[in-house]
Amino acid sequence: MIPKGGSSGKLRRLGIPPVGDRVVQAALKLVLEPIFEADFLPCSYGFRPKRRAQDAIAEIHFFGSRSYQWVLEADIQACFDEISHSALMDRVRARIGDKRVLALVKAFLKAGIMHADGTADASITGTPQGGILSPLLANIALSALDEYFAEIWQSYGSDYQRTARRKRGLPMCRLVRYADDWVVMVSGTREHAEALRVEAAAVLAPMGLRLSETKTQVVHIDEGFDFLGWRIQRRRKRGTARQVVYTYPSKKALASIVDKVRAITGRSKHRHLSELLRQLNAVLRGWCAYFRHGVSAATFGYLDEYAWRRVTRWLRKRHPRVSWASLIRRFLPGRRPTEGGISLFKPQEVAVVRYRYRGLHIPTPWTTPPAAVS
Repeated sequence: MIPKGGSSGKLRRLGIPPVGDRVVQAALKLVLEPIFEADFLPCSYGFRPKRRAQDAIAEIHFFGSRSYQWVLEADIQACFDEISHSALMDRVRARIGDKRVLALVKAFLKAGIMHADGTADASITGTPQGGILSPLLANIALSALDEYFAEIWQSYGSDYQRTARRKRGLPMCRLVRYADDWVVMVSGTREHAEALRVEAAAVLAPMGLRLSETKTQVVHIDEGFDFLGWRIQRRRKRGTARQVVYTYPSKKALASIVDKVRAITGRSKHRHLSELLRQLNAVLRGWCAYFRHGVSAATFGYLDEYAWRRVTRWLRKRHPRVSWASLIRRFLPGRRPTEGGISLFKPQEVAVVRYRYRGLHIPTPWTTPPAAVS
């Protein structure tokens, strides 16, 4: 059992397959993924080739800027632990006829988890978290939700008919899903969004899944909500009367990176500044690369200043008998912590660029490239 993300204090199961099983799961994934990718719908972005979290955020931004003002922010309770094996295998059998492949999938689902003391727990429900095949199996199960909302979207008709429907004040909705995290953007009223909550629960019930009563809620885009580490909220653009949807790092995401910086710079195991900077830079660079496609300049500036203060504090503690002037001369050329050719990464210099919404134009590894014109 390992701690779940956040400050809930709850635990979740983590099964790490042995090397032999991982090799078989990877080979099985190579067989299954192209088959199911042909059926997966474009509203799903998690754990799929050439798709990423930024695509999901860009789609939410796109629809939030076009009168989809109500948001059903949903959370599936213990999704990976409670997926029904029989319901999942039914969906796999619908596309796979080879009994040997089906037997392998079922064997991985039923493998159970062995603890450090040698005891084993049977796997009655859920997919084996920590396994290579687990995200694909979860997507297969949750594609039932994608298909339900896709049917609703198709019932609205063509683009012209959807525009006319929206102008008449009729409700419309659009699902955006990243693995087991998903939202439904609603053009209509709060009552329409609340009705979709009941419908979604009914779709998930046959898969053995249920919505969390405490975490599932309906919010207005003006109130804002957190999704995949981002805070998404509509505000008045400064200096104008326009209402604009902004995406920026959430408070929880910022608190997470601050905790990591504090933990790294609080350790005494780093013998040299270069070791500290090498580890800290990797964390800062990765975090900024994820959040650079949003309104993140102010956050990057704060993070830059915080990291600088933590590193200089580490230097003072590491060299208590060295004067501040000597520390600046030895370790802070240009006021930037540096040693061995490694300088502290500068988050505030990361270019902030709006992520381009790709919509239905996301290729797959199996897409046939266009023929070259001679």
